[in-house]
Parts: sequence; structure tokens; C-alpha cells
Amino acid sequence: MPTPYAYFRGEVVPLEQAKISVTTHALHYGTAVFEGIRGNWNQDDGCHYLFRLREHFERLAQSSRIMMLNLKDSVDRLCELSVEIVERSGYTEDVYLRPLVYTSSEQLGVRIHNLEHDVLIFVVPFPAYLPDSARCHTSTWRRVNDTGIPPRAKVTGIYANSALAKTEANLNGFDEAIMLNEDGHVSEGSGENIFMIRKGKLITPGPADNVLEGITAATVVQLAKDELGLETVERQIDRSELYICDELFMTGTAAHLTPVVEVDRRPVGTGLPGPLTSKLSNLFYDAIRGKNEKYRHWCTPARVRVSR
Repeated sequence: MPTPYAYFRGEVVPLEQAKISVTTHALHYGTAVFEGIRGNWNQDDGCHYLFRLREHFERLAQSSRIMMLNLKDSVDRLCELSVEIVERSGYTEDVYLRPLVYTSSEQLGVRIHNLEHDVLIFVVPFPAYLPDSARCHTSTWRRVNDTGIPPRAKVTGIYANSALAKTEANLNGFDEAIMLNEDGHVSEGSGENIFMIRKGKLITPGPADNVLEGITAATVVQLAKDELGLETVERQIDRSELYICDELFMTGTAAHLTPVVEVDRRPVGTGLPGPLTSKLSNLFYDAIRGKNEKYRHWCTPARVRVSR
């Protein structure tokens, strides 16, 4: 029977022992940064492949720097701990690692300076986040601007913005939200980057449109170039352009690569996943499960430990 583990206060412990006080600063003010890392189970190899593990921890370090949080452990150490946690937990299904750097001081007061910081990592099972293809709704909530909360940092507090958009979409009968920035241009989903295909070009908003610089997005850009000869254009996208594009999809650690087949009750293209999206999806899923030797360097194996 799997037993989830966590890295908490400098030790690897069973997840049930990783508890924080109700007075913890991060709980009250959203003063934490995080990552989401997929462990994709490969039955044939008998292991999880942790996808682009180092890149995720490098981005965690970047987020910590933006938010003036002290990440005490090195990227190498965090990678080692992640493998240990997954191996000791014993899951034989897809899992999700959640590293968090947070203000651990048990005191109230709005600030981020002169506080104690800590890091934790835990693992849980994690099935598909979105359907095989998604119906999307343009949210009435605008994406937070860089001058509000920096969107290139995965700050816990910024996800109140995403939660409002996601819930609005779900309550209106859609699978996911598409958020516009304050200028009215397409930004991203509640937790995904957005790509459209129009006239044979792969197009996505750039960082200036307040998107998170996605690791899954960068993966898809490289696969598109290397395997399909498809260059990616970063530029502003209007909402109405989504209605007339040929194909549309979202990318993210949780969402993987999810085709979007409808936006605001308008079908995208034929209303089915398009041919380029399907090719990219097949390439992506082979890469993340360690099935493509060319991209095996993106995958860090974590093998389930067998009790003797």
C-alpha cells in the first residue's frame, strides 16, 4: 500500500506528519512560491519519469528570488529529495510533486521582510486534470499584471485570480477559463499557456502579456521545431482571433497538452482536435513517459522501492 512522504523542516517524513501551525504567515497572506512537477508512470520500465525536474527547481529558485524568499536547499539537493520522496512513497500511477517555499514564521503582519522561510515537498497521485479535449470560456476576470503580482513567479497568492476564473468557467458549464490581460489581449488559462495554429503557424502570447514562462510550453515549442519543422511566433492575440483559428490547445504541468475544441460556444476549426495538435500531443506524451530516447534527458527516473 503506498505511503506518501514529504520533505518537511529538513527531513523526509510521512506526509501525515508534515503539519504547519494555523498562525503560519504564508497561510494568511499568500507569501509562498511553488512548483508542480509530474511523475509519469511507465509500466514497462517500472518507474516514474519526473519531467524536467531541474528546470522546475530552477524556476522555483527564480520565483523565490522575485519574492525575496530564502531557498535554503540547492537545486541538486531538491532534485535528489524529489526522487527519494517518489521512490519511498511507492505509487504505481501518475503522481504530482508539489515543492513550496513559504514564509514559515508564526506571526501576523503584512510584509515579506524579516521573516523565516522554509521549503517543503510532497507527492500525491494525480490523474488527468482536464478532459481529453476542452471547452473554454473567456473569463470576466483579468489576468494579474506584472505590476500587481509578478506572473513569471508562481506565487500562491496570485492563484486567487486563477481560482475565480476557473470557478466562473466551471459554473457556466465550461472546462477551463481563458484570461485576458488588462489590455484585452489573450494571456493564459487559469493554469495553462495557450497556443493557436493559424495558417500553418504556431502562435502564443509572450511574457509581456503576463503569462507564466511555462516549462511544458517550452517543451512543445521545441518538439514543434525539431519534429515538425514548425516555428513558434510570440505575439499578441485578440479574443476574436481564437474564434477563427484552425487549432487551439493549452499546455501545463497539470494539463499536459490539451486540445481546445470550443471557445465561448464557438467550435475551434472542425470542433475536433486538429492534425498538428494531435501530432504534437503524441510526441509530447512519448517524451514525458521516457519513450523517446532523443528526449530521455528531460526525464529523471524514480523507481519504486520494494520492501524486503
